[in-house]
Amino acid sequence: MQGIAGGAAGGAVAYVLGYLVVYVTQGDRIEEGLSGINFFADLFGGDPISTWQAAGWMFYNAHFVDVNAPSLIGGAQSANLLSQGEAGSFLFLVPPLLLVVAGVVAGRTAGVTEAVDGAQAGAFVLAGYLPLAVIGAFLFRYSVGDGTVAPDLVTAVLLAGAVYPAVFGAIGGAASSLLSD
Repeated sequence: MQGIAGGAAGGAVAYVLGYLVVYVTQGDRIEEGLSGINFFADLFGGDPISTWQAAGWMFYNAHFVDVNAPSLIGGAQSANLLSQGEAGSFLFLVPPLLLVVAGVVAGRTAGVTEAVDGAQAGAFVLAGYLPLAVIGAFLFRYSVGDGTVAPDLVTAVLLAGAVYPAVFGAIGGAASSLLSD
């Protein structure tokens, strides 16, 4: 039970810290990029896009989750702002690193001495990361006209919410067994 609680807490902290790293390191760049877009949104009576929302899109992009947006000619288009722009490609390393650390913490909290037990304890990072990934996928939605700009829900849940924390948390948990006394 201690492993589950430690893993869930580590997963939640990793999610929040990951988002904050994106917001703090990219906030000025995001605001600068949104100034022109928000001018047109204001001109046509729309709400401006918030920096915190766009930072959320970039956070999901760091998990290789595309952002879906309505296309000017109808339909939708997908984009990964990190791979298309000048944003720090180091952001692709942020979620895995934080999840490995969370896995190490979960393994240490569970007191594991074997790599397999550590991997199991570290995989419980999923319990804290997945719910926040699902909430974030809805929280970072922006309505525009008849469509929305938001992280792709399926990959946000499956890739960012489940695969990333399970894999990297397990790696960290297994590594934590090397740190046992």
